[in-house]
Amino acid sequence: MTRAVDTPRDLQGSSAVVCSLPLCRFQVDLSSGCSTKPRSDVALHFSPRFRGAPCVVCNSLLQESWGREETLHQLPYKRGAPFETIILVHHDVFKVAVNGSHLLEYKHRFPLNKVDTFSVSGEVKVHAIGYIPSSAIYSESGDLSLPYKGSILKGLSPGRHITIKGQISVYPHSFTVNLRNSRTENIALHLNPRMKSSVFIRNSYLSESWGQEERELPFFPFSSGDYFEILLLCQPHQFKLAVNGSHLFEFRHRVQDLSSIDQLEIMGDMELTDVKLW
Repeated sequence: MTRAVDTPRDLQGSSAVVCSLPLCRFQVDLSSGCSTKPRSDVALHFSPRFRGAPCVVCNSLLQESWGREETLHQLPYKRGAPFETIILVHHDVFKVAVNGSHLLEYKHRFPLNKVDTFSVSGEVKVHAIGYIPSSAIYSESGDLSLPYKGSILKGLSPGRHITIKGQISVYPHSFTVNLRNSRTENIALHLNPRMKSSVFIRNSYLSESWGQEERELPFFPFSSGDYFEILLLCQPHQFKLAVNGSHLFEFRHRVQDLSSIDQLEIMGDMELTDVKLW
């Protein structure tokens, strides 16, 4: 099966989502047109392969000639199992995440303004493909200085992701991330990593009262002076959070009306470098 869709010329900063069922081998291509003779240039050829040693191969095609393959000997897909793949486009690299965890980076080999076609082919059943051209969070102050307040347009919904990138202060105590309702005092998700005690608190503040704290962790991911990336996935019944590509915990929703969660707050002992929602 092959499916191709046009994508806007302004690809930088966008992301693409594929939800499918893999069987043996499939591929995702970001290309310049969909010509087969001569074959269009391909900026990103992303190919999970199940036969032999399972792996993911990335490459580019320029003037009908393949470049050097980049092979990751790791396969996060399982035969017959549903998955979600996100391709995030930065000015210098593609970043690929699978099921909420970072998988790989692939540096651009030719200009993004030539890319206008997204295609999926191979032994895979496609449930949905989406394209989001820009972030749906915007800062009320227009910058990333702390304390930060960002409005979430139309609120949260299942399938939405938030990425938070920053750097921990040299002598940190803690920082806080809140997902809240801007019209009330309610906080649907309160995240509070405390570096001195290596504790990561999760909670909610509803009807003027804090709920039960959750603290269990497989490891503590933050260190003094270190860069970090938080990926927060909103699912129908819970949030899933990963730090630096590693899954950390789930937090079941205590607010059922996800669309009422329309504000992101960030404060504390860190420098914020990027915030995005898709």
